[in-house]
Amino acid sequence: MSAKHQISGYLPDERPPFWKLFLYALQQVIVMFPATIAVALLTGFHVSTTIFASGLATICFILVTGRKLPLYYGSSFSYLPAIAGLMASEALSGYSLNEKIAVAQFGIVMSGFVSIAAGLIVNRFGKDSINKILPATVTGPIAMAIGLTLAANALKDAAAFPQVAEASTLLAGNMAWVISLTTLFATILFSVYLKGFWSQLPLLFGPIVGCIAAFIIFKITGLNFFKVLTENAGSGLFALPIFTLPKPSWMAVAAIMPIAIATIPESTAHVYQLDIYVNDLARKKKSNKKYDIESKLGLNLIGDGIGDMVAGFIGGPAGTNYGENISAMAITRVFSIPVLIAAAIIAMIISCFTPLINAIYAIPYAVIGGLEIYLFGAIAAQGVAIMLEKKVDLFSAKNIAVIATIMVIGVGGQYAFGGNIPFFGLNIPSIAGAAIFGIILNLLLSIGEEKRQQKAE
Repeated sequence: MSAKHQISGYLPDERPPFWKLFLYALQQVIVMFPATIAVALLTGFHVSTTIFASGLATICFILVTGRKLPLYYGSSFSYLPAIAGLMASEALSGYSLNEKIAVAQFGIVMSGFVSIAAGLIVNRFGKDSINKILPATVTGPIAMAIGLTLAANALKDAAAFPQVAEASTLLAGNMAWVISLTTLFATILFSVYLKGFWSQLPLLFGPIVGCIAAFIIFKITGLNFFKVLTENAGSGLFALPIFTLPKPSWMAVAAIMPIAIATIPESTAHVYQLDIYVNDLARKKKSNKKYDIESKLGLNLIGDGIGDMVAGFIGGPAGTNYGENISAMAITRVFSIPVLIAAAIIAMIISCFTPLINAIYAIPYAVIGGLEIYLFGAIAAQGVAIMLEKKVDLFSAKNIAVIATIMVIGVGGQYAFGGNIPFFGLNIPSIAGAAIFGIILNLLLSIGEEKRQQKAE
């Protein structure tokens, strides 16, 4: 038997038989589901619309990139503080939920232009050009600040409990911590100890364990932590997602648009990973075709921006391509573009399944809070990972200055001014302000850097 037939797997331009294609596609949906749903719950966006938007944006991404990049688009955690802070701001206090989402949508659509601009720069000047504008000393601390600004939200949700009689308040508070900590530890244990395909699903299994704990507490104490569905997907078996149109708002642009900067390193790393995985499979299958995915970095960023614009236009959160889906492809060696298209279609169909959407809305705040402690900390840790991977010199005066100012402006602005820093009559979103300040400071300190290094040598 030839080596080609001994190696199982599908390259980007290969199509499995229908029944295999369906199962592989369903697997991709399952892998995408937990994180994408979590973003919807944490931002207040409609769950059904968020799921539908991820599928539609994935199809648009694949078409824009010429069916060359097997990547799945999902909601990004990087945008959480900006979107959640905007929707909770006093400026939108009199707005309905859909009106708040519409305002945020405009910022999300505009954020797509940042990724598109980055992609055009890469295509014109090469991949090193983007590293000069957005080095790890800028993107790393931005990611750290994003995670840390959400820390208070995580703990508030973790301690949240339903309205109860005064005599039961202490018990309810204690039970909330039991539920949130159960969710937290379960998610951590699943992420550390599960192997293979199952290792991609800790964000699904952890909350399930938390909901089971909440149900047991309800049976023992009578305390019902499950949320009452005041705004849900409706009755019946199927219902279309709730679509809204963007409402122009410069406040939303200032708050959300700069966050796209933080997703560029993540999206770039995914392309490099994919290039290694796909070409390794091609060699093992004795394929004569070279899949030069790495050279399509600029096209990937443009597709990412288009995905944000498509998702934002219909009412979904901003996003990026998903590492979870890449890991699933690497484990199964299935990089087929037709599989990802089928997964996107399945996700769009699932978004119309009312009982599932309503069940998601009923998840207790304590469960969400336990998940948030892990997720938001992971965002901050990712910032550290970016700097370690790029071997950032943390003893350099220039690097310390850039990192330090970004961190203090981003985190300090959140806790001192509620996320909007008063500056010469303007209210500057803390993360956006930190990002812009860090980029400008890095560029200024880079002037004459090569000459200074030559003199030091």
